[in-house]
Amino acid sequence: MTGTPLRVCLVGYGLAGSVFHAPLIAATQGLTLDTVVTSNPERQAQARAEYPDVRVAASADELWARADELDLIVVASPNKTHVPLATAALEAGLPVVVDKPVAGTAAEARALAELAEKRGLLLSVFQNRRWDNDFLTLRRLIADGELGEVYRFESRFERWRPQLKGGWRESGDPAEIGGLLYDLGSHVVDQALVLFGPVTSVYAEADVRREGARTDDDTFIALTHESGVRSHLYVSATTAQLGPRFRVLGSKAGYVKHGLDPQEAALRDGSRPGASGAEWGAEPEELWGRLGAGESPVTGGGSPVPTLPGDYPAYYAAVARALHADGPNPVTAQEAAAALDVLEAARRSAAEKVTVTL
Repeated sequence: MTGTPLRVCLVGYGLAGSVFHAPLIAATQGLTLDTVVTSNPERQAQARAEYPDVRVAASADELWARADELDLIVVASPNKTHVPLATAALEAGLPVVVDKPVAGTAAEARALAELAEKRGLLLSVFQNRRWDNDFLTLRRLIADGELGEVYRFESRFERWRPQLKGGWRESGDPAEIGGLLYDLGSHVVDQALVLFGPVTSVYAEADVRREGARTDDDTFIALTHESGVRSHLYVSATTAQLGPRFRVLGSKAGYVKHGLDPQEAALRDGSRPGASGAEWGAEPEELWGRLGAGESPVTGGGSPVPTLPGDYPAYYAAVARALHADGPNPVTAQEAAAALDVLEAARRSAAEKVTVTL
């Protein structure tokens, strides 16, 4: 990609902004991190130290008067701000990337999509875990027919965090759009929809396990897809013994994979794509999943499957191409709205103890 880099403004410099978005934007050919918006003095100083040429603004309201100096707004602020900030950016004539969940409801997501379409602007949702190493590997196995007809997809995004960390993600205020259902659940539901398509019914159980917690921290979601596949999805902060990240069962074989993609840990530790000779997103052979039938991988059953390297940088590379009309939007707001349909149904199912038909 040649020409002047597109100028990106990143709104929010907490975990999402500083660990995920800023490094990936900076590593993407054709993009440059022009402005960071944060009112926190420590985060302002952090942004200037990490990106010496960046401009810093205390409020997103400062942006709209100089919208002609920017080419893309990235919204990585708390969930409750996603819709108003994305709306303001679109109305200012700027394309937008919004961190997941794009909104609190599917209706809000579709309204944003309609506004973007009306303005002729890109609206994309940051679903980075479509580029996890294990997910990319599983997609290839399914495409190559290695599993046969898939019957059941088990996906776990589990953590052991018995103590509350505080902050809006653990708030019981519905306006905050917190809790694991909308946090980690956004990832596992999106992956299930990408793999197996639309859903016909949703059943969920959501619990509040930790002392002092105000929102769900241990949640299970069961999906029945139109294709007949059943997805069993687990998200938890209270898992003392972690299960496999994926267990996928088909008519020919099953695939079992333990451990999380290494990219988040690498970004948290300060590693950057392309900054060293090591292959980005690669993992050692001892962490590879196993493919087989009739025996547990714990007792040596199946054969190791080389894990494809994870590729979070691919998301912003695709965004850059889309902004140059050289490729599709990597994650549309309509796709995000379909995932929110499922999350809303899961919330209702857990609250009313019913199975919800979509």
